[in-house]
Order: sequence, then C-alpha cells, then structure tokens
Amino acid sequence: MKLFLLAGEASGDRLGADLMRGLRHLTPDVTFRGIAGPEMQSEGLDSLFDMSELSVMGLAEVLPKYFALKRRLDQTVAEVLAWKPDILITIDSPDFSLRVARAVRAADPKIRTCHYVAPSVWAWRAGRAKKMAGFIDHVLALLPFEPPYMEAEGMACDFVGHPVAAQAPITSKQIAKFQADYALDPARESLVILPGSRPSEIKRLLPVFCQVLSEPFFADFQLIFPTLPHLEPLLREALKGLPQETVLVTGSGLSAAAAAEERLVAYGAA
Repeated sequence: MKLFLLAGEASGDRLGADLMRGLRHLTPDVTFRGIAGPEMQSEGLDSLFDMSELSVMGLAEVLPKYFALKRRLDQTVAEVLAWKPDILITIDSPDFSLRVARAVRAADPKIRTCHYVAPSVWAWRAGRAKKMAGFIDHVLALLPFEPPYMEAEGMACDFVGHPVAAQAPITSKQIAKFQADYALDPARESLVILPGSRPSEIKRLLPVFCQVLSEPFFADFQLIFPTLPHLEPLLREALKGLPQETVLVTGSGLSAAAAAEERLVAYGAA
C-alpha cells in the first residue's frame, strides 16, 4: 500500500506520526511519502520540503508568501500525481491540504482521498462539509458526534478518537525530573504559557500575554513556554522585558517523540 501524507503544522505532525505507527501495525508493507515535520520524519517519512513553510495564518501573512505557497502547492500536487498513491491523506491544515486534495481529484479521480480531523462544521462555517464532499472520500473525526455531519454530505466518516485520550498520564517522577532539569523551584507556582505554534500567532498574541504577565499578580510565578526549536529565537526576543524567570522548552537535541513528551510534562509541571 502506498500512502501520501500531508501535514502542515505541529499538531498535524503529531497526528500523522501516530497514524503511521498504527498503519504499520495493521499493514507492515505500507510505504509513505509526503510533507511532514520532525515527528513523522522520525517514523521514516522523507518530507518533500520543510513543513514549517506552510505554517502561515491570516491574509497579512499569507499574501506576501502567496507565490511561494502556490509553488509548493503545485509541487505537492505534481508529486502525488507522479507517485499515484493508493490514498492521499491530508491532515488538518485545510487551507493548504484541501486545495491539494481538490487539485489531485480534478487531475486523477482514481486517487482516493482522506482528510484527518473533521472540520468543526457544528460550530462555524457549516458549508465546509458540502464543499469537501466534492473531492474528499473519507474523513477521520476526533470527536464522536462528528461523523453524522460528514455523512450527511455524502462522505464516509469514522470516529478514531482524540490523541489526548491516548496519552499516558504524566507522573510525579517525570515532573520532578523536569523541574530539576530546568532549575524550577517545586515550592513556587509555575505557569505554562502557550502563545501558539505559528510565527503569526506568536507575534500577535505574545505581546498581549507579556503585558498581562508584567502585572504584580504574576510577579512570583515561574513562567514556562513550551515551543518548537525554530520558534525559540522569536520567543526569546519577545520575552526580554519580562521580570520573572522564563523557561523555554523546545526539545532541542531530543528525538521528536522525546521532545513531544517533554512539552507534555511541562504542562503537568504547572
């Protein structure tokens, strides 16, 4: 079986890595190609290009990169059509991945398409499911009530569970080691700050977070910022003005799986 996987951001990379492990267990002779981050690459997928190029959000960030993104879209579609996988699996990042799926379907209707993470049509933009139905055959949903929304538009849909439910609980031993590694005082309060995984999110949100964290109420907190290695310079520059101790948890030097686990332990340390 040949599968082309397409992920565009860290959360999708994590989902894709889990998916690859599960599929290998079911079908040992499966082969993968696609676009991925470090976690999927650690599972053996050689990414067509750096996934971080797709981590853009909003018109202000997309427009300056439009032609570069269009080239990457065309490159991805061409690779899928040349390799002719049994299934194209797009993982979240709908602005890019669904455009790829639509173009592939128009060029070669024989290639089956699957989208992992059902769009939240039950919350907003209900028409998205109907649009997807024209080029997506199957949807994998994280929430148990989502399949009927997809099936009503003619797509097959399976509830596969949310990754949070499959994570092993963080132990007190892991937390103690994390605190020791990062010189955190267990007797003091810690606060985990999550300004986003895209540069545009961080640039927009972190100044507001820093303004709030500068208030006297937060003066005694130890601040923990789980992030990704390529975002570390951006965060360090933005955090220079904070009076508190700040800890950046990037997972640098660790395997993709170990880095992901360290970020989860960081959440438990607060």
